[in-house]
Amino acid sequence: MNTMLRKSVLGIAGLAFAGGLAAGPLHHEATPTTAVTEAAVVQADKPDTSKLIPHGVQGAQSRIDLSDEQVANAKAIIAATKKAGLPERAAVISIATSLQESKLENLGHLGDANDHDSLGLFQQRPSSGWGTPEQITNPEYATLAFEKGLKQVDGWQDMPLTEAAQTVQVSAYPDAYAQWEQQAADLVAQHWNS
Repeated sequence: MNTMLRKSVLGIAGLAFAGGLAAGPLHHEATPTTAVTEAAVVQADKPDTSKLIPHGVQGAQSRIDLSDEQVANAKAIIAATKKAGLPERAAVISIATSLQESKLENLGHLGDANDHDSLGLFQQRPSSGWGTPEQITNPEYATLAFEKGLKQVDGWQDMPLTEAAQTVQVSAYPDAYAQWEQQAADLVAQHWNS
């Protein structure tokens, strides 16, 4: 008798379940859970801001309008950073450094206006061992060379941007990199997953 009662109850429950599936929901509206899930999907496309600017920006920020060529150079820096297996923060530091050094322009020799023999996106110098002129005017090579130097800086991930960049670049203007952190982070957020 116990077995028969259990089969009857399970049979009724099965019919109720199947009927509910066949009828489906009568009214569908977004629930808070659905809204959170959709927002999470949209946010997954963008890197986490706390990873891009972990210390907040340092000082007044500069911003310039970028040409298609400058945006392409930013994308090349991002691609090289990914190739090196480095996180988004390395791309922010690299782009901010390039914004300061060349405004994201792949500069050749500027004649009398040249700072020694500085070339390319990062104004690297062949005479300082960064590579040949052909190499350091190649955006991928120049980025990988800069990031190789960055990886050699103990704790670069936890440093303020300007300190990390200055340790690699050894610039006469060590605090100048900080002003580009927000624009660099915006470029990484926009193009990291594109």
